[in-house]
Amino acid sequence: MKFEQILGIDISKNSLDLAYRDASGHIVTDKIKNSASSLRDFLKSLIKEGYKLSQVLICMEHTGIYCLPVLQVAEKMKLNLWLESSVQIKLSGGLQRGKSDKVDAIRIAEYAYRYQDKAVLWKPERKELQALKELNLARRRLVESIKMITTITKEKDFYTDKKTFTKHFKKTLSAMKEDLKSVEKEIIKCIKADQILSNQYSIIQSIQGVGPVVALNMILTTNEFTTIREAKKYACYAGVAPFEYTSGTSVRGRTRVSKRANMTMKSLLHMAALGAIKSNKDLRAYYERKVQEGKSKMLVINAVRNKLIHRIFSCIRENRKYDEIYVPTLG
Repeated sequence: MKFEQILGIDISKNSLDLAYRDASGHIVTDKIKNSASSLRDFLKSLIKEGYKLSQVLICMEHTGIYCLPVLQVAEKMKLNLWLESSVQIKLSGGLQRGKSDKVDAIRIAEYAYRYQDKAVLWKPERKELQALKELNLARRRLVESIKMITTITKEKDFYTDKKTFTKHFKKTLSAMKEDLKSVEKEIIKCIKADQILSNQYSIIQSIQGVGPVVALNMILTTNEFTTIREAKKYACYAGVAPFEYTSGTSVRGRTRVSKRANMTMKSLLHMAALGAIKSNKDLRAYYERKVQEGKSKMLVINAVRNKLIHRIFSCIRENRKYDEIYVPTLG
């Protein structure tokens, strides 16, 4: 479907900058509060002016929790919403000078009009997955806060009164650890209550080295393996896919991974790979053999990360737990 009207939205914590572009290239800009009610009122004003929302493509960058008001409206009003990577939009714009929220909204609208044939319309996640995603966010923030406070208490030797310094954090740290346990229990409860989540969670953890945190985050980042269905694409997303860097005869860069990736997932997979090398005989033998051949340890660890991703996707695709001696049946 060819969209003649485009609505580009630049999202910030408190406001939405809007750029409405028609087929002639004429752009009208506006700024509203970042709330579901404000966006609904704006869209209703378009309807009163004779616009059909079914013929409007709305494009915006994915900015985490600040997107939620727009997503809520998009789900209820069944809007044509395209969530695009901010890097993708930025790189497509060529040489750019200056920056403001208004200008960014215009650039998003222009990008969406030009590349609308590549648009992937957003579909709302299942309620169970939304709840799990919020719980995981709470868990991650608690883990980060606990780590920060723990680091502070370890610096007590630099203070004159060590006991006075550490006692102010003791109760806080204890309370946060209790909150973390509570959130993790809620996560497990949420997973066990849903057949799809429970099945995928169990399958992923059947692979040696892959624990509950990796399993949870892989389910969330793939939208239950529906938005990313291929192991190679996920390896690229997680920053573990190697890319060649050569040009002609003068540029001979070493093959390396890209930094444009989900770094949290990359870190989790790194820890999983280290665990797999210790617990899995085949992967340990593979690691030792490659290191003896002269390969760098990090290069081999990255290869193990890729192997884990491929095993996970293979098991999910075939809806089975991992089996080291598994022999596929011929169709």
